[in-house]
Amino acid sequence: MGKSENLSKKTFSGFIWRFLEQCGSQGVSFIVSIVLARLLEPSVYGIVALVAVFISILNVFINSGMGVALIQKKDADDLDFSSLFYFNLAMCTLLYIIMFFAAPHIANFYAMPDLTPVVRVMSLTLIVSGVKGIQQSYVSRHMLFKKFFFATLGGTIFSAFVGIWMAYKGYGVWALVTQSLSNNVIDTVILWFMVKWRPKLMFSLQRIKGLFSFGWKLLVSSLLDRAYKSLRTLIIGKVYSAADLAQYNKGKSWPSLIVENINASIDSVLLPAMSKHQDNPEAVKAMTRRSIKTSTYLMAPLLLGLAFIGEPLVRLVLTEKWMPSVFFMRIICVTCMFYPVHTANLNAIKAMGRSDLFLRLEVTKKIVGLAIVAATMFISVKAIAWGSIVSSIASQIINASPNKKLMNYGYIEQLKDILPGILLACVMGVMIYPIQFLGLSDFVTLLIQVPLGAVIFIALSKILHIDSFEYVLALLKGYVGKRKQKD
Repeated sequence: MGKSENLSKKTFSGFIWRFLEQCGSQGVSFIVSIVLARLLEPSVYGIVALVAVFISILNVFINSGMGVALIQKKDADDLDFSSLFYFNLAMCTLLYIIMFFAAPHIANFYAMPDLTPVVRVMSLTLIVSGVKGIQQSYVSRHMLFKKFFFATLGGTIFSAFVGIWMAYKGYGVWALVTQSLSNNVIDTVILWFMVKWRPKLMFSLQRIKGLFSFGWKLLVSSLLDRAYKSLRTLIIGKVYSAADLAQYNKGKSWPSLIVENINASIDSVLLPAMSKHQDNPEAVKAMTRRSIKTSTYLMAPLLLGLAFIGEPLVRLVLTEKWMPSVFFMRIICVTCMFYPVHTANLNAIKAMGRSDLFLRLEVTKKIVGLAIVAATMFISVKAIAWGSIVSSIASQIINASPNKKLMNYGYIEQLKDILPGILLACVMGVMIYPIQFLGLSDFVTLLIQVPLGAVIFIALSKILHIDSFEYVLALLKGYVGKRKQKD
């Protein structure tokens, strides 16, 4: 078997295992989040969400840059791995000490005295990440993604039982804290036993400098992006209440689940495919256009459908106390629906080698986004949410603007391509929405709305000969035909 064939098989196998890992862990986490949301008060979620933001920003120092540099280095050996292991562990310990002493100040800033012990305990995940980080790099470098699957799923399932039991026993915020910490610990322990590599008693500062020279740009980029994405959470936590933050985050979680599974899969495949045709603008345009049309066609009914059935769904699954999250869910659904436009345009720019344009677009978007956040932050949480739609529209226009010149595919033409799928999704939503006013139970209402919505969307797609519907149908028929031939 040739090297290229072997690499291709390992790549495909790795993709399957990473996809199963993501779907499995997110599926379990989603079910657990529903159970915990029914047992715990929204304010509890707000406290943990606030602390999680700080930890996620600090985790960028651990998970971005240096680890990627280790994966990218052609001749990485035990000295590189061991040196970075000890360096990471020292950095994580330092970060934990900083968070330990900063905890009272964070609590004072947000006027939440109970935040101090929560910050100190949850920050222990930083040290755990220091132990796990190099193991993850080793697994990625050697494409042993099957080990990720078992480690991640094991940690998720174990922490699920712990979190639910503690919530049922009335431990409140500590149920979520323990769930988060135990998830990381068990994940790390399983990975440690499954991966044969162990750090050796060797260290080279010169090797660290070499890895840092490559990784610092990635680190700074990831840090800026994570800080910007966390801005609304930090502002809501400061200006408003923990309960408001919990409702906002809960409303964001369901649409994000749809986007992360569909858009992330598309994103991982699109860039390398486009890169092979970087010298052919027409080919890049064709792939960009197909990606935008098909992705939006698939995501629009899911997201707008979720928006239209939000009230009976949240009331049935999460109970009445989470009903304020429906407003934010609907806002985020609309925002997320246009993610394929962002993804395809940016991948086209990167594939054609225009990193200068990419950086310029990122800076412009961040400036516009910060201005919108500043204009809405003191009005209300709902105003902040509305601002995210304005920011999304502005970002779409900014991301698409260079591609009018690069491949003759501007924003107006892109809107024309995605409009049929969005309009069909809107029609579907308007037709199923009134069912909730018939006086039926929430369960029966959803039992009618969901399948009826699917039938309406598919039927209209077939009747109107929607291009994306026929494309997806042809793909499915081709796949089924190949399976039959194999059988």
